[in-house]
Amino acid sequence: QAPIKATCEDMSCKTGFPEDVHSAVVSRSVHGGQPLLNVRFQSCDGNKKIHFGSSEPEDFRVGEDGVVYAERSFQLSAEPTEFVVSAQDKETQQEWQMRVKLTPEPAFTEASEKDQRKIEEIIFPWQQYKHSSPLKRQKRDWVIPPINLPENSKGPFPQELVRIRSDRDKSLSLRYSVTGPGADQPPTGIFIINPISGQLSVTKPLDREQIASFHLRAHAVDVNGNQVENPIDIVINVIDMNDNRPEFLHQVWNGTVPEGSKPGTYVMTVTAIDADDPNTQNGMLRYRILSQAPSSPSPNMFTINNETGDIITVAAGLDREKVQQYTLIIQATDMEGNPTYGLSNTATAVIAVTDVNDNPPEFTAMTFYGEVPENRVDVIVANLTVTDKDQPHTPAWNAMYRMTGGDPTGRFTILTDPNSNDGLVTVVKPIDFETNRMFVLTVAAENQVPLAKGIQHPPQSTATVSITVIDVNESPYFVPNPKLVRQEEGLMAGSMLTTFTAQDPDRYMQQTSLRYSELSDPANWLKIDPVNGQITTTAVLDRESIYVQNNMYNATFLASDNGIPPMSGTGTLQIYLLDINDNAPQVHPKEATTCETLQPNAINITAVDPDIDPNAGPFAFELPDTPASIKRNWTIVRISGDHAQLSLRIRFLEAGIYDVPIVITDSGNPHASSTSLLKVKVCQCDLNGDCTDVDRIVGAGLGTGAIIAILLCIIILLILVLMFVVWMKRRDKERQAKQLLIDPEDDVRDNILKYDEEGGGEEDQDYDLSQLQQPDTVEPDAIKPVGIRRLDERPIHAEPQYPVRSAAPHPGDIGDFINEGLKAADNDPTAPPYDSLLVFDYEGSGSTAGSLSSLNSSSSGGEQDYDYLNDWGPRFKKLADMYGGGDD
Repeated sequence: QAPIKATCEDMSCKTGFPEDVHSAVVSRSVHGGQPLLNVRFQSCDGNKKIHFGSSEPEDFRVGEDGVVYAERSFQLSAEPTEFVVSAQDKETQQEWQMRVKLTPEPAFTEASEKDQRKIEEIIFPWQQYKHSSPLKRQKRDWVIPPINLPENSKGPFPQELVRIRSDRDKSLSLRYSVTGPGADQPPTGIFIINPISGQLSVTKPLDREQIASFHLRAHAVDVNGNQVENPIDIVINVIDMNDNRPEFLHQVWNGTVPEGSKPGTYVMTVTAIDADDPNTQNGMLRYRILSQAPSSPSPNMFTINNETGDIITVAAGLDREKVQQYTLIIQATDMEGNPTYGLSNTATAVIAVTDVNDNPPEFTAMTFYGEVPENRVDVIVANLTVTDKDQPHTPAWNAMYRMTGGDPTGRFTILTDPNSNDGLVTVVKPIDFETNRMFVLTVAAENQVPLAKGIQHPPQSTATVSITVIDVNESPYFVPNPKLVRQEEGLMAGSMLTTFTAQDPDRYMQQTSLRYSELSDPANWLKIDPVNGQITTTAVLDRESIYVQNNMYNATFLASDNGIPPMSGTGTLQIYLLDINDNAPQVHPKEATTCETLQPNAINITAVDPDIDPNAGPFAFELPDTPASIKRNWTIVRISGDHAQLSLRIRFLEAGIYDVPIVITDSGNPHASSTSLLKVKVCQCDLNGDCTDVDRIVGAGLGTGAIIAILLCIIILLILVLMFVVWMKRRDKERQAKQLLIDPEDDVRDNILKYDEEGGGEEDQDYDLSQLQQPDTVEPDAIKPVGIRRLDERPIHAEPQYPVRSAAPHPGDIGDFINEGLKAADNDPTAPPYDSLLVFDYEGSGSTAGSLSSLNSSSSGGEQDYDYLNDWGPRFKKLADMYGGGDD
């Protein structure tokens, strides 16, 4: 029975679109990716793979589920939009077509809102179940047309939008809900649904500029939460209202336009944006110019494209020299520029008129004057001033100067002052007054960029420069300089050599003749006559002199005039000295060494002659006839024109030093010869020919240089030893002087002056106080007045004799130290007073008391006579009262 049922089913089912034309109403503004409608396609075989297509693929796209989406954002026209949707079986390639007609929804009104509120109802698509098969098949879902809701609605809220219900709510108790952004997702709570009635409502005003559309999904479940219907998508589009003004991207726009631009020249573009929907009139902007300042030469110099914001020129006459800047007030209005319903905003456009070279430079005078001293360079002789009405410090204003005549030799150049734009006429080559006394230059002024088209240079762009050359006193000059003279050497002193004169270029100055003098004569060989410049010799000219280089001797002479100021010039005299045979050859080297036996170790010698060819080599070498021992012991053989060999003639010659005379003759005409002594050291040699007789070689003596070096070393060593001895003696004296600097607490003088003590206490008993006594240098009584005596002077009356106390031995170094200090103080006339020991009163000698601290002792008080204390002055008055005056 199954095949029969299948046949029956196929006979009742027809594959394809259920209708040939499908009409749908959509919003006028379509956004890219927005779902528009759902096309229904009936397939009798559920396994068929259907591919949907669109005849307008650039505008519409059909998904695999039959949903038609917008490919781009656009505005539907008032007329219906038609396109074809096709369905093709991928296996059989069978194709079905359906025409779709989209009609834009009418303008939103309050009446339509009320009607919509009343009747709009969304019903879940129904499902069909097959009782004879476990499989179920449902109708394809359709797309619910979007719900359009105006923004900024005033309510009241919650505001009902649409009712959602299922056709199964008659048999089941259903619950409705919505999900998605705006419902249960942020921003939550904007849309709510009555779970019983399915009434969908909005709770607050919407703002399209924040969220332009909401995509919700509606659900229907039974009381147990089981889904009874497939969810359906609900799209809520927020309808734009004109609630935003246009806003310019910048409040001030800056642009430029060259002066003299033709009408229609593009200047700049201003741009404003509107947050409202740009696909509606709310976001469609229009631009216009409200005002122009200044209004010259025309109040309408510019215009603006009302849609793009492009500003262009519409009138001629832009002149930067008259108007440098224009200020425009630009207005942008939405609602396509409707002044009644549109919102507006303004911005400022500042247009700077840029400079072009429409003004040539013009000289301020037709002729300029200047003067320059002759022979001066890098001197500014004239300033050329020009005026230019173009913008300063631009290529159209910067001037360049060009000489068109009057300077064929290029002695002048004209530089431009970058600050003042003046032309600086400068001398670059020396000018001779005697040749040119005046120059008349023709100068043209131009700019760095060419003049604008149609503008010519006026006559004022050309000027004349008259330059006068001033005559100055110039230096004399020798002719020729340098002067070359060829002369044989040996010219005797007082001989006339040549005449070397100078010329004065100042032909127009009244001056006396020139005066000559020597400036440089290294060998002092020459003398010049101060009047006529005749040069004579003062010494013999010698080519072999150290002042002659490469046979050339140079001397410099000075020529001076008597101008104001006086000037002078120099000239060089070059004397090329020709060689004569005035020098005899000499042997080289002067010393040699050989062995005492006849061995092949001959001595090589060379002849040296300061002369040059032909007065030099080849040379002839020979030994003199006397003394006879020379030729008996030695022999000489020439090996070349300048070299010879000296060797022993005999088998053995005793070791020692021998002077061998050698006669050398040159090739000059006439010949010159000389006898040179060669000092030969004969020594004992080993098998290798090296000297081994060291003692004899040493005995032969050292060279002069070695002896001088040894003597210098000895003298330096003696000087170092002497300096060391002097330094040691000075160090000992400084050490002795430092011993006198004792610690202030141990200074006996300070203690006595501070505490008026004549003794140092018990601790001083070990010292010999007699060392403090002043030497016996008392002045005679006849010299001093009677009754006058120093308080610290030794008494002159008879001293009482004290028994000598057997004092304990004292340290000798302390006594020596005190004696040395006393001598140093007595012998030093510059020593201050406190360095003298005379500040202490004389205490006498032979005292049995060890110190003044023993004065209160009663053991020896009765045995002493202290009456003499009354004669010691007021310092000892207290002691005299205590111990003197008898028993009481």
